[in-house]
Amino acid sequence: MKHLVLIGGGHSHAIVLKMFGIKPLPGVRLTLISDVLHAPYSGMLPGHVAGFYDYDECHIDLRSLAELAGCQILIDRAIAIDINKNLVICQTCPPVNFDVLSVDIGSTPATLSVPGAAEYAIAAKPVPEFLASWNQLISERQNHPQKPLRIAIVGGGAGGVELALNMQSRLGKEEGRRKREEGRGKKEEGRRKREETLENLSSEIHLFHSGAELMSAHNHRVRHRLQEILISRGIQLHLKEKVCAVKKIERETTLPFPTDYQISCKSGLELECDRIFWVTQASAANWIRESGLAADSNGFMQVNDCLQSVSHPNVFAAGDIAAMVNYPRPKAGVFAVRQGKPLFENLQQFLLEKPLKPFAPQEQYLGLIGTGNKRAIASRGNFMWESRLLWYWKDWIDRQFMQKFSNLPKTRHTK
Repeated sequence: MKHLVLIGGGHSHAIVLKMFGIKPLPGVRLTLISDVLHAPYSGMLPGHVAGFYDYDECHIDLRSLAELAGCQILIDRAIAIDINKNLVICQTCPPVNFDVLSVDIGSTPATLSVPGAAEYAIAAKPVPEFLASWNQLISERQNHPQKPLRIAIVGGGAGGVELALNMQSRLGKEEGRRKREEGRGKKEEGRRKREETLENLSSEIHLFHSGAELMSAHNHRVRHRLQEILISRGIQLHLKEKVCAVKKIERETTLPFPTDYQISCKSGLELECDRIFWVTQASAANWIRESGLAADSNGFMQVNDCLQSVSHPNVFAAGDIAAMVNYPRPKAGVFAVRQGKPLFENLQQFLLEKPLKPFAPQEQYLGLIGTGNKRAIASRGNFMWESRLLWYWKDWIDRQFMQKFSNLPKTRHTK
């Protein structure tokens, strides 16, 4: 009996589990190590932040997939690999032995180089922690609508821009709901007073980016258009501003709602804010390199065309944590989705001691960037198109993907 261990419930591993359920391999035992039972789908998360999707619509139920595949789940976080003894070291569970290992744990925004960022900023990944902080913020907003709110987002790539627009959309809905509730049965004079108050208390969003232009990975038309949209919606841009420190403000004050944190930039710019969201360049978990697996300069596991570690043949990887040596690609969910089937096929081939099948990812991909108002901008190479139809097309694509993991058979296969 060979033991295949999957670390992480990312998009590729979700596909692998479903395919093992459809095409089981006798003589193989499966174990999934995941710190969550519901894996977030990155394509729908901005829409979830904006309030367009509920939790279940944008999360994959790993328990159902594991049942289909006859896979044991350990709810835990892997923190190391003893590559010489073929053991996964977990945070709380005993070490897990493996014959074959696959890693799909995603990435996190790099914070280590900025003092205070790891302690006081909210990283966009891991997603469960980010969503918990965002939901807490929305709850506070509903319970204390009179509280002024200032949010800082650090990182002007597609993730930071899309997050800013969708956060603003959700906060705008909350303020609109409050206006409607306060307006019931009130006279004109009261309405004017409320509007004056809202003007003074409206939420602020500040976007910090070290470069001269946002979204350097996209063409000029896309960059220019999104910058236009951000400015037109009152999101305050701080370009060519490198954040060098984040600190918690300790002070005695009589203000009912003091701000909690301060961002400091190399230029001398300082900003007090209530929340700081960190959406900078992706980084890898330290334990990948520390385990002795071959890694690139950023710590991502180096894999060959078969998604197999270049240093340890019985270890595979996919998604953000993997760096294909012959096909460098940006960290984007579309590549993790495309790697799911090739990863499954090569895991089965390796377990059967058969030749592996090379996989070549696409050179370019169509980026669909939601602008928070059920419109989207398409970006591919030098191409750009903006339309409400694009958002509905993206919505259809995302729902089709999620449908693959719904209404699964409940029976387990027998090995």
